[in-house]
Amino acid sequence: MHSITKISDAAGGFAPSAVTVGKFDGIHKGHQRLIGALKSAADEHALQSVVVTFDRHPDALLNPHNCKLPLIGPNQKHDLIEKTGIDVLLTLAFDEALAKLSPEEFVQQILVDGLNAKIVLVGEDFKFGHKGSGDVHTLHDLGQQLGFEVRVIASAEINGQKISSSTIRELLDLGEVRKAQDMLGHVHTCVGIIEHGLKIGRSIGFPTANMARDCEGYLPLDGVYAGWLEVDGHRYPAAHSVGINETFQAVPRLVESHILDRDDVDLYDKVVTLEFIDFIRPAAKFNGVEDLVEEINRDLVKVRKILGITA
Repeated sequence: MHSITKISDAAGGFAPSAVTVGKFDGIHKGHQRLIGALKSAADEHALQSVVVTFDRHPDALLNPHNCKLPLIGPNQKHDLIEKTGIDVLLTLAFDEALAKLSPEEFVQQILVDGLNAKIVLVGEDFKFGHKGSGDVHTLHDLGQQLGFEVRVIASAEINGQKISSSTIRELLDLGEVRKAQDMLGHVHTCVGIIEHGLKIGRSIGFPTANMARDCEGYLPLDGVYAGWLEVDGHRYPAAHSVGINETFQAVPRLVESHILDRDDVDLYDKVVTLEFIDFIRPAAKFNGVEDLVEEINRDLVKVRKILGITA
């Protein structure tokens, strides 16, 4: 996959292409359906497949006070889209200039003149142009005028419920990581660098790796989760804890991870991936170390059972 941030980065310009446009937060099953249709259309007509997305959610610029945290970060998005096998990922800076383009200007400048689009595939709720003033009907009209075909791909559903980034975010806020995974079509993860913490876990026999707070990936409900920790090509069974460590010393919200049955894995300053498989329990404040240790041991029994790990 060729990844670029400006149309001008494509040496020699774009060959005739099939294009889809969207925020693609999460790369959930609905996004996967759309990108799959893109791949099929490109293969059918011998076109270059191009995914167009943005470096941030438009609300980060247009409505910052109500902008939700993204489900995934830019590196996660890149990696997930790369796995789909598309030819080009174009990540545009969502700035004032882009936000002010009318639907007609966006189509002419980006899709037609820039990407040489012959087929444009979008979701049924697609909005584009200044203040979201363009929709699929606008796009159809512009396609007829400017010579490209428009295909609208229906939203994906699970048990009659539409799959959306908003719904997945709500599930994560409830700790429902299994249901979120069903909608995502892949395990929800956080990716970041491991940094030095207070080392309280080590002092009570459960060393933890603290992920930097600028990690990518939406943090689910505060609590304990069964999961996996991946680093340097190795994958370790782990218990992840999201929260503020109230029992000892309240700190800003973070995620820390305890690898089962290992205390010899050096993770400091390494980029690791934390997979969230299932929810164990909500966060709690304990009366002392004894109570905390007892609860951690109960947690680890549950983690082992969920992950199929024997002691």
